[in-house]
Amino acid sequence: MKKNKNNANQLDYHALNAMLNLVDNQGQIQFFADKQAVRQYFLQHINKKTLFFDSLRKKIDFLTQENYYETAIFAGYSWSFLEQIWQAAFKAKFRFETFLGAYKFFTSYALKTRDGKQYLESFEDRVVMTALLLAQGNQTVAMQLMQEIINGRFQPATPTFTNAGKCSRGELISCFLLRIEDNMESIGRAVNSSLQLSRRGGGVALMLSNLRGYGAPIKGIENQSSGVVPVMKLLEDSFSYANQLGARQGAGAVYLHAHHPDILRFLDTKRENADEKVRIKTLSLGVVIPDITFELAKNNQPMCLFSPYDIEKVYGKPLSDISISALYHQMVADNRITKTEINARQFFQTLAEVQFESGYPYIMFEDTVNQANPIDGRISMSNLCSEILQVNQASTYNDDLSYQHLGADISCNLGSLNIAKTMDGNNLAQSVEIAIRALNAVSEMSNINSVPSVRKGNEDSHAIGLGQMNLHGFLAREHIYYGSQQALDFTNVYFAAVLYHCLRTSNQLAIEKQATFKGFEQSQYASGQFFDNYIANDFSAKTATIKQLLVKFKIDIPTQKQWGQLKQSVMEYGLYNRNLQAIPPTGSISYINNSTASIHPIISKIEIRKEAKIGRVYYPAPYLTNENKHFYQDAYQIGVTAIIDTYAIATQHVDQGLSLTLFFPDTATTRDINKAQIYAWKNNIKTLYYIRLRQKALEGTQVEGCVSCNL
Repeated sequence: MKKNKNNANQLDYHALNAMLNLVDNQGQIQFFADKQAVRQYFLQHINKKTLFFDSLRKKIDFLTQENYYETAIFAGYSWSFLEQIWQAAFKAKFRFETFLGAYKFFTSYALKTRDGKQYLESFEDRVVMTALLLAQGNQTVAMQLMQEIINGRFQPATPTFTNAGKCSRGELISCFLLRIEDNMESIGRAVNSSLQLSRRGGGVALMLSNLRGYGAPIKGIENQSSGVVPVMKLLEDSFSYANQLGARQGAGAVYLHAHHPDILRFLDTKRENADEKVRIKTLSLGVVIPDITFELAKNNQPMCLFSPYDIEKVYGKPLSDISISALYHQMVADNRITKTEINARQFFQTLAEVQFESGYPYIMFEDTVNQANPIDGRISMSNLCSEILQVNQASTYNDDLSYQHLGADISCNLGSLNIAKTMDGNNLAQSVEIAIRALNAVSEMSNINSVPSVRKGNEDSHAIGLGQMNLHGFLAREHIYYGSQQALDFTNVYFAAVLYHCLRTSNQLAIEKQATFKGFEQSQYASGQFFDNYIANDFSAKTATIKQLLVKFKIDIPTQKQWGQLKQSVMEYGLYNRNLQAIPPTGSISYINNSTASIHPIISKIEIRKEAKIGRVYYPAPYLTNENKHFYQDAYQIGVTAIIDTYAIATQHVDQGLSLTLFFPDTATTRDINKAQIYAWKNNIKTLYYIRLRQKALEGTQVEGCVSCNL
């Protein structure tokens, strides 16, 4: 081992990092090499390419005068406080735990000169600028938020952390969701809105379910409609064009209802052998599936696809605003509604085949989502990472594309707690409160004038999405197997406690601001119904291991009495935020935060990533050592059942969705995929993200996840 360490001193950072993939002559993973890679990265690259200043004042003066930083951010703070918060940030002695964490930060987040040749920020600078912006002049909040981020307890999503305080920047918001109605004005608006939002840095998801199917009449003339596929091609080209200053391609997703007449054409666009005229290469696909579809397949009955054009004529509502499960048999019997039949079991077979080939489509279980929704209105789609589930409202347009009626579309303000670091901090209540206030600030500071329906949706809802990451890292560090009884117990207790503090904070914001989200009075929060489960049931730890763990980390679990008191306060004063939680996939922020991604198990003990500029980079699972390796089974070993069980426990306490990827061995068949989908549906999972099959030649390599948020 000593010989290896001595030799390592002569290697560059890339070669040192690669040593993670080579065990020593005792069969041990060479973790020391990655630590040395971080040091060498700073010595050989970062320090040489960083523009240093004699003092903080000179640095800020330069960055504001040269229009790198927004001057207005500093106006709300005294100079003595600015010195204080920067000193406190450096006093925390932050160090990157891995080479990939450092590499990700400096390539994707740190401010650089306009020619890209010099770095103008350290990690501490980026943290402080984020805290200053989101605190909006409140010194106490700024200091608290800085401490949460620098100590790794809370990490804002990539758009917020990258852009905060910079003059040349995109939006602070992760992604957007737009409805498209069945008219050319709405389609035109959607394409323009996609361009506007994509160039500002956000991924965009669009709902196609209301568009008339292929061959439907236009102005009473039969067989005129081209269906949804040409609209998909338009959108794909739009996202390719709006490439965010060349940094990356714009990213989009489209959702279609399973009972739409174009559903098989929609799925065929992702087949490997699809004709180039219809093949969709970069656009992500999602399918909305109601309970009735599963019931038809179970009973081996035919599955009817219904004309959205006819549904709107008969019911006066678009397809997305009705329950197909509730009205299915009525619509089958209604001769006014054009319908075609396909084999329900064959539909699920086709779904699995396409997922087998491409990883798509995502799935939203429509009835599960709406039954769990505490807000008045229907949820009809999700986003690019399948974790945002919010109510939207249609817009109508004049001939000149101006708004006749301004509806409400959706934006996602995201950030995640690092479960391990939050537990280490011994103050879950405070960490959640600071995170909620930071995310709420993003909502209040966002004003997307280029897409008025998104602006209105944000103003009405103040919706945010607090996520979680590092579940597997924390469990393994504490010698608990992912998916075990103890792990499920912890997940249940932790997520219930987080929900309590999310609601408590939003209730406090409503009291402070003397305002609630629009539609609060019609919600299950206002009636008190939402709280009944938490008042009637005990959500404290059930296993001895987790009881001891909570004592160790000084975590107080809300009692049924406290839930009852919160219910009364919410009913009296309301909530400021319509939505509070969403569990994104996380990616880059996990690496800089030294976390396992989201609440998934790891992909590999030593994960292999392909980075454009330097090739393969190796990332060791957080807290992994040569002594505790057996607690780090990967997602393929753990299997879909344990992963779904974990997500099912967490889902109970999350008002929106959880980005859930299913991992299968290379021996999996489409039948295995179908069985997993049914198991997820039966366990009240709301959405499924990607399907991943282990590839023998690339074991441990992670396929890129959310390309828009790059969370």
